[in-house]
Amino acid sequence: MGRYSGRVSSEPSILPRPGFLYRLYQRRLRREIDPSQIPHHVAVIVDGNRRWAKLRLQEQPAFGHRAGAQKVPEFLGWCEEAGVKVVTLYLLSTDNLVGRTPAELADLFEIIGTLATELAGHDTWRIKHVGSCAELSPELTSALKHAEDSSQGRTGLHVNLAVGYGGRSEIAAAVHSIIDAHQQRGGSIDTLAETLTPELIGEHLWTRGQADPDLVIRTSGEQRLSDFMIWQSAHSEFYFVEALYPDLREVDFLRALRDYTQRHRRFGS
Repeated sequence: MGRYSGRVSSEPSILPRPGFLYRLYQRRLRREIDPSQIPHHVAVIVDGNRRWAKLRLQEQPAFGHRAGAQKVPEFLGWCEEAGVKVVTLYLLSTDNLVGRTPAELADLFEIIGTLATELAGHDTWRIKHVGSCAELSPELTSALKHAEDSSQGRTGLHVNLAVGYGGRSEIAAAVHSIIDAHQQRGGSIDTLAETLTPELIGEHLWTRGQADPDLVIRTSGEQRLSDFMIWQSAHSEFYFVEALYPDLREVDFLRALRDYTQRHRRFGS
């Protein structure tokens, strides 16, 4: 499992709206980040949208989900500017699909579909869906596929949209895929056992061909993975932010990068 330093950002979560002092602090943070140590892949557990809506006395969770979706392009811009190459956004889990009301899920499907289309409209970003479409609406499935197809071949920021995603489900799907491929080649269970390795499982994950996340960020102050990239995050660094996702600011992200670049990744050594 990835390493957590045992601390949540302890610096003030409330700063004045961007002004002179904010920009001064922003520049200081950038100076304290080692550009040679910027994470290649940042994964984000997008959390706190519903609480954000409740704090504003909004009864509909969609109010918070839309605010979170509006934050995503801005956040991706921060990542791109910092030199991050891959970003994975945990937007809708398999647990959400059974734990949310049909009305909230319908809103989420519409919001995420619109977001996928918007992100695919960026000239250089490449969009990929990671997850299962089994419980998604046809409209959302179509939007995710179109975003992926229309952005293929781009060489800019690679954006994974984890929708209908669960780490356990991903591993189970990978094992099923391995068994199916092995049987199609005429292999037996005995010969399958001989070839089953962590590397082989990795080749059948929804993120196959991609580097594992170097840094996993979770917003809203919660300190758990919630079934997110449990295979890929074996050696990831974790950083937990108190801010609810719609309130996330660039200085929060820069603090995470600063903290990451100051850690010593040992990978078990």
